[in-house]
Amino acid sequence: MNRLVFPKDFIWGTATASYQVEGAGHEGGRGESIWDTFSRKPGVVYAGENGEIACDQYHRYAEDTALMAEFGFNSYRFSIAWPRIIPAGTGKVNPEGIAYYRRLCEELHKHGISACATIYHWDLPQPLEDAGGWASRSIVNAFEEYAKICFRELGDVVDRWITINEPLCIAYLGYLHGMHAPGICDLQKALNAAHHVNMAHGVAVKAYRKTGLTAPIGITWNPVTPRPATNSPADKKAAKIARTLETEVFVFPCLGKGYPELVTKDFKGSLPIKSGDLETIAQPIDFIGINYYFENPVSADKKARFKYCNRPFWQDTTDMGWPIVPGGLERQLKWFAEISKGVFGKTDIPLFITENGYAGKDEIGPDGRIHDRDRIEYLKQHLSVCADLIKDGLNIKGYYVWSLLDNFEWACAYTKRFGIVHVDYNTQKRTPKDSAYFFRDVIAGFGEW
Repeated sequence: MNRLVFPKDFIWGTATASYQVEGAGHEGGRGESIWDTFSRKPGVVYAGENGEIACDQYHRYAEDTALMAEFGFNSYRFSIAWPRIIPAGTGKVNPEGIAYYRRLCEELHKHGISACATIYHWDLPQPLEDAGGWASRSIVNAFEEYAKICFRELGDVVDRWITINEPLCIAYLGYLHGMHAPGICDLQKALNAAHHVNMAHGVAVKAYRKTGLTAPIGITWNPVTPRPATNSPADKKAAKIARTLETEVFVFPCLGKGYPELVTKDFKGSLPIKSGDLETIAQPIDFIGINYYFENPVSADKKARFKYCNRPFWQDTTDMGWPIVPGGLERQLKWFAEISKGVFGKTDIPLFITENGYAGKDEIGPDGRIHDRDRIEYLKQHLSVCADLIKDGLNIKGYYVWSLLDNFEWACAYTKRFGIVHVDYNTQKRTPKDSAYFFRDVIAGFGEW
C-alpha cells in the first residue's frame, strides 16, 4: 500500500486569482484592468471571452468557503484585485473593495481557514498601463502605495502575504511575447518590467516591516529550471541559459545575490538598475512560494533568439499540452533549498508549493460525478515528491492545489479546466470532482491506495 504522510502542522490550501474567479467586473466600484482591455482585442483570448463574470466568487464566496471547509482545507490563497482597491491605480481608495476582502477573510476564519493574500496576480489597473505599466519605473511607487493600503486595511484579517505572483509571466508573457496582457513584444520593455517587478516586491516587503504586522510575507515564483535534453556540454549550457534568463533574473536579486552576469553582461538589453536598487529588492522574506506544473527538456539552438529551445518529450500531457514530470518538482525544490540556504541569516527558508495542478477535459457523467482520475494520478505523483522530500529534511511547509474552481484560464478563456470543483459557467453550479474527495482523504490522513 502507498500512503501519503505529512506533518500534522502542514498547510493544506487551494488557490485562485481575482480576475479568474471573482467576476463582478462592473460592480463594487472596481476599475478597469489590463485584462479587461486585453480581452477586448480581437484574437488574443479564445472566443473573445473575458473575466467579467468568471466564477462569480464576488457573490458566491460563502458557498466556495463552505466547499473548502467540507474538503478539510485549512488555507485559501486568493489575490486582491488592485482595480478594486484603487480603481485608477493611484489616488482614491475604494471602500467597497476593501469591504469585500474583509468579508472574504472573515468568512474563511469562521470555517477555520487561514487567508493567504497575493497582493498582485496580474490585473494591473489600466490607467497605470497607460502611463507605461511595468516597463515604467513609476509603477514601483504606485505598487508601494497600493501595498501599504492593503496592509493597513486588511492586515488584521490576512494570515499570510504574497507580494507578487509569477514575475516571469508578468515581464515576459506580458511585455516580451505578448501572449498575456498588455500584449507587448519588446525586449527592453520586458527587461524594464523584470527589474520593476523585483523592485515592487522589495518596496512592499520593506513597507510591511514598518507596519508591526507579524503574518509571514514572501513571494511566489514559477521557476523555469529545465533539464538538458542530452549530456552534451552544449545542451547543459542551454539549460543553464534558460534557467538564468527565466528564473535567476527574478530569484537571485530577491535573495541578495544580485543579477546573474549572463543577464547583465551577455544579454542584448540592459536592466534599468539605479543606485540602491539591489539593496531595496533584497528584503528578507519569511518563505518562498513555488508554482510548478511541468518541466521541459532543452537543447542548444544557434538560430533561436536566446540560443536554446524546448525539445520533444515522451511523457503524457495535461489538457494544456504540458508534460507530466513529477521529477521536475523534486529538482526545483532541491534547487531552491540549495540556493536559499543561509540567505538572510536563516538555515533554510520555508518552501511552499503555492500552485500545482492539472488541466483536464472534465465532464459530468451519467451518475452526476466527475471522475477525474488523471488529475488524481497527477496529484498523487506530485504530493509523493513533497512527502518524500520532507522525510529527507527539506523545509516544505504547505501545498496549494490549483485550483479550487474551474475558471477563466487567461488566453485560453474557459476551455481549460484546472479545478477540483467543476463550474457550469451557464448556471454557476459547483460540482465537486473526485479529486476534491481525494484531497479530503489526504488531508484527513487517509491518502492511501
